Amino acid sequence: MKTTIKQKSGVLAVLLAVFVVFTIHAQQVVELSLEESLRYALENNVDAKNAQLETLIAKATIKERRSEGLPQINGSVDLTYNAAIPVVFVPNEGPFADPSVELDVLPLRFGVPLSSAVAVQANQMIFDGSYFVGLQAAKTYKMLTEYDRLKTEVDVKEAVKKAYFSVLVNEQRRQLIDANLERIEMLLGETEALYEAGFVEKLDVSRVKVQRNNLKTELDKVIAATMISVELFKLQIGLPSNQEVYLTETLEDLNDRLEVEDLLIMDGSRRVEIDQLNTNLDLVKLDLKNNLVQYIPRLSAFATYQRNAASERLGDIMDANRWFTGAFIGGSLSIPIFDGLAKSARIQQNRVQIKQLENQSFFLDQSIEVEKFQAKANLKNSISALVVQQENMDLALEVFEMTKIKYQEGVGSNLEVVEADSALKEAETNYFSALYDALIAKVELEKALGIL
Repeated sequence: MKTTIKQKSGVLAVLLAVFVVFTIHAQQVVELSLEESLRYALENNVDAKNAQLETLIAKATIKERRSEGLPQINGSVDLTYNAAIPVVFVPNEGPFADPSVELDVLPLRFGVPLSSAVAVQANQMIFDGSYFVGLQAAKTYKMLTEYDRLKTEVDVKEAVKKAYFSVLVNEQRRQLIDANLERIEMLLGETEALYEAGFVEKLDVSRVKVQRNNLKTELDKVIAATMISVELFKLQIGLPSNQEVYLTETLEDLNDRLEVEDLLIMDGSRRVEIDQLNTNLDLVKLDLKNNLVQYIPRLSAFATYQRNAASERLGDIMDANRWFTGAFIGGSLSIPIFDGLAKSARIQQNRVQIKQLENQSFFLDQSIEVEKFQAKANLKNSISALVVQQENMDLALEVFEMTKIKYQEGVGSNLEVVEADSALKEAETNYFSALYDALIAKVELEKALGIL
């Protein structure tokens, strides 16, 4: 009796622990539809966040480039201690002659131990062709980062949709295997009862057990595949791995035939890849323009205001009467003459790059049309295969049920039931493979049409 009480206490403790764990996990469950998953991914996916940050870098680049055309003002403060004042040599003759020195030159020190200077210098670019081209290039680069962000969002949406479908398909497959296992367990119980009554052989029981064990192995594989697909889904949308997720939509909700028919007759919209390529072409043209303006002279102006002082002792350097003013104003004109044909070589490179991008643009247009045609053909074939596999699964289920009834009534064999169950399992596997292929084909057509 004591052992029984201890066992009951242990079971109660385990149930309580399971309840606490379940309660904790239940508080962390995130429920997501497909649209909610896409919105969450665009805010939390690493690639999507980095693409958004890249646009901020592009905006800062424009500001940086614009600042080069504004006045550049710098200040400086110098304090110099001449530990050994440099010597200047002059001829030992004329007004500097010193009869006491036997050398033909006199070593003279011009300078004081301490000197200081405070200066402010301003530079202003007046004309530089590269500056204006650079401004255009910075703005064009910002446009490119925007298109890159859109392309990244398309890729993220594609990956999230495929991951979402993978979770749903694996979960549906698990439910069907559970149903199959339940049927086989019932069949095994009935077969064992018939064996004990002497109506069937031991071999019949073994056949059903083998089928039951195979289903359990298949169920373990599907459970593992479901767990993996869930983790991949959380990674794609940027959800922490310790968070539980529940998908609120089913395959039936997402398998809209009318939507598929609309996709098959749709022409689509402009693909972001075209904008990316065109923007890269604009950048190369701006680089060509920049290399051309390198032949034009550059003009700039400068101004300097400074105050200088000197003394024998450090304490006297700050006396106001020791400071004297100096100011300079001027301009600079830089004229390119010869650079060894470096600019000419860069210009030739730019023109070849433009030709390459123009060829890529033509090929991209053709590739997109082929991609649309191929995606529509794949979706049509996937839908047709799905219809066939749906019919096969229904027929296989009907055959299994009829075979089981015949076996129960004694007019069929146990082997027929096992074979019918195996055929049903194969039909279900083929159906879900076709369903997944159809969903993926739909996503790929949406991407090809530029509406993802």
